[in-house]
Amino acid sequence: MSYLTQKTIKNNVLFKGVALHSGVNVNVCIKPAEPNFGIVFKRVDLKNNNLIYPNFMNVTNTALNTTIENEFGIKVSTIEHLMGALFGLGIDNAIIEIDNEEVPILDGSAKEFIEKIILSGIKVSEAPIKIIKINKKIEYSDGKRSISIEPSTLSLNIDFEIKYENEIIGNQRNKVKVYEDDLTDVYNSRTFCLFQDIEYIKSKGLAKGGSLENAIVVKNKKILNPEGLRNNKEFVNHKILDCIGDLYTSGFRIVASIKCSRGGHYLTNQLLRKVFKNKENFSIIEIKEKNLPHTLINRELLRSIA
Repeated sequence: MSYLTQKTIKNNVLFKGVALHSGVNVNVCIKPAEPNFGIVFKRVDLKNNNLIYPNFMNVTNTALNTTIENEFGIKVSTIEHLMGALFGLGIDNAIIEIDNEEVPILDGSAKEFIEKIILSGIKVSEAPIKIIKINKKIEYSDGKRSISIEPSTLSLNIDFEIKYENEIIGNQRNKVKVYEDDLTDVYNSRTFCLFQDIEYIKSKGLAKGGSLENAIVVKNKKILNPEGLRNNKEFVNHKILDCIGDLYTSGFRIVASIKCSRGGHYLTNQLLRKVFKNKENFSIIEIKEKNLPHTLINRELLRSIA
């Protein structure tokens, strides 16, 4: 399969489940779309003004999830895991029909999204993809939290670290090459929280659908989920999943190196806003070659566009 031409799904993909924050049951249907359509959410519970584009400029909330909103105030929240799955599978075009305001959390990871999309089949078009090439280093910080993006010659590299006072989570760091590495652990990693934070989160009207079925809960020196962790870096790997999903609000796949410390939805969104504020920071390039050995963008091609 060529990574260099646009892809969509072959057949409709259905998901249903509880929404993490609202606690309501939600149905999602991902449908094929034509080349250059992009990714678009459609609120089928509403008749008018119901299209929402997952663009970083449409992100209106980054507290515990990523929420997008159109000019009419119509929202879709907790899009990050689904967006990460679409990015990882190279899906360029799809319409996502949803009958409520929040994407279902499923098991707290992108595992089911990935599995069902693969089962549906992927349709490859002849239309070339576009990529975003970062031209210069851009940084954003917020207190002790920081994120940066800089040019890369080959791939999308993410170097992510988290720092928690909790002994179980502690300090974790992982580096991935998104277009080259096996990202199974990243896509299977679940959202997590500290037990002592749950009451506060619920006091804000959030996490009404949260449970040990869809989140890792850490209490002091113990993981409350009876099955334990899926991988030994599940905490930081989930943050990388969120980062990948949020990066896809740029509209295209990116060639860059990203380094993040203690980041999350807010930092990634602010970084994208800063990058795209100045046209000198990036280039959008249409790729017309057809074959590729191992990575998304090969060395010969990058020499021609550098």
